[in-house]
Parts: sequence; structure tokens; C-alpha cells
Amino acid sequence: QVHLVESGGGLVQAGVSLRLSCASSERAFSSYAMGWFRQAPGKEREFVAAINWRGDDTDYATSVKGRFTVSRDNAKNTMYLQMNSLKPEDTAVYYCTAGRTYRVTGTKPADFGSWGQGTQVTVSS
Repeated sequence: QVHLVESGGGLVQAGVSLRLSCASSERAFSSYAMGWFRQAPGKEREFVAAINWRGDDTDYATSVKGRFTVSRDNAKNTMYLQMNSLKPEDTAVYYCTAGRTYRVTGTKPADFGSWGQGTQVTVSS
């Protein structure tokens, strides 16, 4: 289990950028692949992006590819999600999660273990 805390959410207008952070106080953070999911009201939790333990392999949902960038700084035990050209349909609670191993093994919630508490992102039109 890895304790995770998200930050950086907020209310923004369409077209602007926002950067989310996911921090852990545990050294084990650098041993795991990490991911971002989001959940809008009345919808299932959906995959957004994932990154392997070294940060040299990433995966994105089709809906965010080219607009969002996932990265990590293992020296700071922190993962980031840079979100550009935000759209109203990006509105959701964003969760960070730790994978079950060092590499990205899937894009379903069950492929990941520990979860943060979430941070709200609201994009107005």
C-alpha cells in the first residue's frame, strides 16, 4: 500500500491549462507504475494516463492524447498530470493510483492498487 495525495484541481475555463500533482511520503513510490483516473457524476471511473516506474513508458486514453501529459519525479515522490486545452467534458474528480508492479499492466481500475482521495476539476464553457 502506498499513501497518495492529489492536489491542483480547481475551477477553470475551457481552453486553459491545469497541472495536477500526486505526492507520496513513501520511498516505495519509485518502485511502482502510477496512473490517473477520473470519474464524472453518474459515470464509471475511467482511465486517463499511466506511467511506468522510470517514467520512460506512458499510456493515454484516446480522449486526452495530445492534450494531457503524465510525468513523475521519483526524487520528489511525485507524479504530475499536465492538462492543456481543457474541455467541459474533462470535468471530473481525478484520482491518482499506484500500479501493482513497476510497469503498466493494464488500464482498468483493478489493475491498480492504492488510490488517493481525488481532486475535483471543473471546466466551464
